Parts: sequence; C-alpha cells; structure tokens
Amino acid sequence: MDNLQKINAGNHSEKTTNTECVSTEDENIIINPQFEDGLNNWSGRGCKIVLHDSMGGGKILPKSGKFFASATERTQSWNGIQQEITGRVQRKLAYEVTALVRIYGNKVTTSDVRATLWVQTPDLREQYIGIANVQATDKDWVQMQGKFLLNGSPSKVVVYLEGPPPGTDILVNTLVVKHAAKAPPSTPPDFENAPFGINIIENSNLANGTNGWFPLGNCTLSVGTGSPRIITPMARDSLGPHESLSGRYILVTNRTQTWMGPAQMITEKLNLFLTYQVSAWVRIGSGSTGSQNVNIALSVDNQWVNGGQVEVADDRWHEIGGSFRIEKQPSKVMVYVQGPASGVDLMVAGLQIFPVDRHARFRYLRRQTDKIRKRDVILKFSGMDSCGLLGTLVKVRQIQNDFPIGSCINRTNIDNEDFVDFFVKHFNWAVFGNELKWYWTEPQQGNLNYKDADAMLDLCQKYNINTRGHCIFWEVDGTVQQWIKSLNKNDLMTAVQNRLTSLLTRYKGKFRHYDVNNEMLHGSFYQDRLGKDIRANMFKTAHQLDPSATLFVNDYHVEDGCDTRSSPEKYIQHVLDLQKQGAPVGGIGIQGHIDSPVGPIVCSALDKLGTLGLPIWFTELDVSSTNEYVRADDLEVMLREALAHPAIDGIMLWGFWELFMSRDNSHLVNAEGDLNEAGKRYLALKKEWLSHSHGHVDEPGYFSFRGFSGTYNVEVVTLAKKISKTFVVDTGDSPLVISIDL
Repeated sequence: MDNLQKINAGNHSEKTTNTECVSTEDENIIINPQFEDGLNNWSGRGCKIVLHDSMGGGKILPKSGKFFASATERTQSWNGIQQEITGRVQRKLAYEVTALVRIYGNKVTTSDVRATLWVQTPDLREQYIGIANVQATDKDWVQMQGKFLLNGSPSKVVVYLEGPPPGTDILVNTLVVKHAAKAPPSTPPDFENAPFGINIIENSNLANGTNGWFPLGNCTLSVGTGSPRIITPMARDSLGPHESLSGRYILVTNRTQTWMGPAQMITEKLNLFLTYQVSAWVRIGSGSTGSQNVNIALSVDNQWVNGGQVEVADDRWHEIGGSFRIEKQPSKVMVYVQGPASGVDLMVAGLQIFPVDRHARFRYLRRQTDKIRKRDVILKFSGMDSCGLLGTLVKVRQIQNDFPIGSCINRTNIDNEDFVDFFVKHFNWAVFGNELKWYWTEPQQGNLNYKDADAMLDLCQKYNINTRGHCIFWEVDGTVQQWIKSLNKNDLMTAVQNRLTSLLTRYKGKFRHYDVNNEMLHGSFYQDRLGKDIRANMFKTAHQLDPSATLFVNDYHVEDGCDTRSSPEKYIQHVLDLQKQGAPVGGIGIQGHIDSPVGPIVCSALDKLGTLGLPIWFTELDVSSTNEYVRADDLEVMLREALAHPAIDGIMLWGFWELFMSRDNSHLVNAEGDLNEAGKRYLALKKEWLSHSHGHVDEPGYFSFRGFSGTYNVEVVTLAKKISKTFVVDTGDSPLVISIDL
C-alpha cells in the first residue's frame, strides 16, 4: 500500500535559463494568470495552445475575467499548457497552486486533470512532482488545489497541466501559485465527558425482540438463542470488567443480496473525533459453500466505512473486531452487518460499538514496556579505594536508546538540510520510499538507475543509520513496469534473476533487511506467470547473494481487522507455506498504514503473529487525522503497543514531513519545518524512552539502576574531581555488570 512515486525520474531534456527575481508573500508567481495579456509567458507542452473568450458556440465562457486558454491537438496524456517559473520560487518554502479547469472534446465527459512541476537540478537530474489533481468535466469549471515544496536549488522549474487522454483539450481559466499560508493549529477535541465504554447500539442484548433493528433489504430478522455469553476478547481488553452477553442473537434469513442484514440508525449517537471500537460474534448458516466474508459496515452519508471483517468457513461463532472515527459532521449514519452470499443465513450476537479511552491503556503499556525493554545494570567502580568511593554521587543519563525507530526518506528530501537535521537527530534507521523499487532502478529494460539509492545510502552511512531494502519485487500488478509485463515466461524468469543479482551484488552487506516480494497477500503478478515456486526461490536466491540480510515478508491491513485477505491467520499460513518450500523467511513486516487504531485490536494481531517466533517490524507506519491532537493519539497508540510487545523488534514511520507523505494529514513536521502536535508527541515519547538515574555508590563500590538498552553517560562526583564516562547497555535478560575504572 506504500504508494507509487509522487516524483518520477524523467527523461525529457530542456535547455536551462536562470532569471533571478524573488517574489514577496502574496504575489502570484504566475505571470499573466488570467490571459489578459493574451498567451504571453505561456507555451504548449508538446501541443498547441489557443486563447478564447468563448467556445462551443458560446456555451463555454470564462468563469473569471474575460479569457481562457486551451491546450489542443494533444497526442500524449502529458501534453498541456505550461509556464516556466524558474527564479520566482524559493527552496524550502511551501507554495499553493489553485486553478480553474475543464475539458473539451473527443467525446470525453470526465477526466483527471493534473498540475505537475518539472524540476531540473544543477547536475541535470530531473524530477516530476505531482502537485494536484481533480476530476474535470466538459460541463463546468472545477477548482483544482494543491501544494508543493522544493528541497533543493533547481536550475529550472516549469509548472504545467496534463492528464486527459489524447484528443481531449485542457481548458484553463486562471492559474495561481502563491506562498502557502500556514495552516491554523488544531484545537484539542474535548473528551472530558466522553461516554467511554458505553455501547451505542440499541437493544443489543435483544431483550425486546428485534426492537430498534430493521432489515436492510427484504430479508427477515428473528431472535435465536445459544450464542456466546462472553464478550469478544478484543472488546474485553478495552472494556475491563463488564456484564455478560444475553446468549440471544439475530437470525437473518431470506437474504437475496450480499448487503442484506440487520441495521440501525446511529446518527445522533456519534461524537466527532472519538475513536469507536466495533465488536460482535457472527456465524453463518450451514447452507453455504466455501468461505464467506462477514462485514460490520457503516453507511456515512451513503459512503461505505469499514467497521471490521472476518472470513467464516464453518459453523462456529467468530469474533469480528474493528474501529472507525468520523471527523466531519454527517447527516445520516447507519450501521449494518453484511457480506455472505445470497441465500446464506447470517447470525449476529452482542454487537457493540463504543468509544475507546485510548489513554487508559497507556498505564499498562508503560509498565509492560519497562518489563520487556529495560535491563538491570550494575556499575562496578574501581580505581579508587572503596572507602573513598562510599557515598560518592553518581549521575547516569541515557544519551541514546538503540531500539530501532526509523523513517522513510526520498531522494529529494536529502537536499533539504532541515529535513536531514531532523531525520538524523530523531531516527536511527531508514528505508527508501521508491528509490530501490524495480520500477525506479530499471524503468526501461537495461537502463539502470542506482544513483538515487547510492546518494541516500551514502547519507545513511555517514550518520551511522541502518537501512532496510524496500523492495526487491512487488507482487501487485499495477506496480509492475510495462516492459516487464510484455516479457514471455522465459525472459521474465531471466529478468527476475538479473534483478536479484544486480541489486544484491551491488549492495551486498549494505542493507540489513530486504522486503523480498512486497504484498504477496494482495497480488500475484510473478506467481501467476512463473508458478508457485517463484516466491520461495526469490527468498532462496536473495539469501545466497547476501546471507547477511534478514529477508522479510511485508503486507498491509494485517493489524486492524479490516481486510480478510491479510488477517493474521492468513499471514501466518502464508509464512508457513513459504517456509515449507524452503524459503529463509527471517522477519515479518506489518506495514501499519492504519486508521483510528485501537490497542487491543493491534495487540491481538501481534499476539497471533508472535507464535511464529520471528521478529516483527512495523515497516511503513503512518496514521491520519485532520486534527493534530487526534493524530498524536493515533501515533502514541501504535508506538506504545509496539514497544510493549515482545515480538516487535523495530518500527519504521512512512515519512514525517508534510508534502512528502503517501497519506494526507499524517505528517509530524509541517512543510516549512514547524513541529505539529503529532511531532511533539513523538519527541515526548522518545524522551520518555531514555533512562536516567542518580544516587550514591554503595559499600563494595557498586551503583545499580534499571534502564533501556543504548548509550549512557555516567558522571561521578568525588570531593577531588568530577569524572565522566560513556558506556553501552546491550539488550538482554540477565543483569549486566559494567566495570568502570575511575
């Protein structure tokens, strides 16, 4: 689910000119933005441009001002209208782009229109930066909006519109590029009197028949008995002491569509920005063939929101668990249970939807983290007589916790010294967003590009930062470059072998981990073409080429209960299947692109995966909320659950800097370098995970404390002098004795 590049390596070359003139705050960077001066300063990008005051026999008129322009006679989707803005935009500043656009002609009624930045660096590298896109129509003008930031000092910058299929004109009425205003800070949501733990479902125990429930579609609801009396384990972990269930369930019969099932309206009962946990027992009738998906769904103003899914293939009751959050005031919210095929009866018991007090669990997680991440340390001082040492003041401060917490970085990020400064200060591992992926290192057959990865690796080595290799292959069809898709079976097998040899020989010993074949639970491009053994063979060959690297599987929606293709059970089976074929799987990657995380749901998945005995990493963690305080809570939930879980060996964030994330509203640092609430929370947690201690040396010259692994400084203050030493605490279970010679 890590997304395809926002920034593409390009191959067009353009002549370089550089005019210096820097704009002030409110000024539009674009010259002649409304075409009052004809087409001056504008040009066609591979096509013709024409000025209009109307089109289509007077049907199309400018929405603003007197004129608009069209990019016409387009033969490629990248053809459009452009303006060079070299020297008018500064690096490390955020700019906002707004445009009024529509499309015309060639029987196309709607199409994507994109605003893109073409940037050339002084060393003639090229970048294409996606700024904004919008569904444009031939009926009306639509506004397009987006932001961008340049990390380096470009020698040339061009902004252009592109996107619709060849033969369709792009019309533009205005285009504005301005320094972006700073977003106002969020206010913390008021959870003072939040009804934590209170079920919002009416008549959940079915004491009054099916009152409060209605059938969605023309199915039939009735009440049966004999369902579990215990609430589901994930709900129990959130709720603590609780009442038992009634043992009654809703039986749904006469289902003729997958979406039919029991429903309730819950519009009035929901609070914005609260995180709701969803829990139920579900079972299906005996008439089904094969496994069935059961889903607790919400219809929020007719948009489907996933409240959790489970796959059922037998006659037992199954736990279903998930979560959701609503951040914009809806006018209508319905919850319903759906999924099994037409004709299959559905049973639902003990449906609970309740807001979770996520902070309440943090006390337990802190204690648990101290238990599994800290170690008893005894400092044994020598070099002075023990009488002289007794009662001497000792101050121990941890400088660095060596638990791996890393981040994704992109090639352009390393041109921004503020980004690099934050990155090397607050992370000790790195993963490259796109620059190691096959579509980046070999966009056309035989045309290898390792220069971006080389530059990023140099930076990481300079600052002693470990790196994960992401990824050798990517199993999802849509991520495979065209030239690979066009190969026959033998040539594809050769290309796969060449890719392994090229990458792993070049970087032997440089990457500590590799994601071998990304997202195998969500795609099967290579397996479909090269057979069942190809996946295990990729692992075997990678291991032969670089035995020092730990080889990972990597997938998404493993930890959140919302995707039956990648449930913990399916992931476990997947790893066992690979191992049975001899694949040296060394680690389990959980991407962690998660919405509204709830601790017990995440922990339940980790507990199951932990039974494999392999190290687990969160490899691409990001959380998203329009409210920075809620985003901070989401991040804290994930980081605390990870550190408190013995199976987790490391965490990688999928970026931290605004405009360089794959999801909106997920950054910790704003585009121009200001820390937001989520960033502040991250740094507060990093500080909490440093151990400090002070006291006096005891009788035999010992000082004991308990601390996290990592690097420490100890200061010993005697009457005569002040002595300072550093020492390292490795991970381990037994007490560690460190001799310090004064």
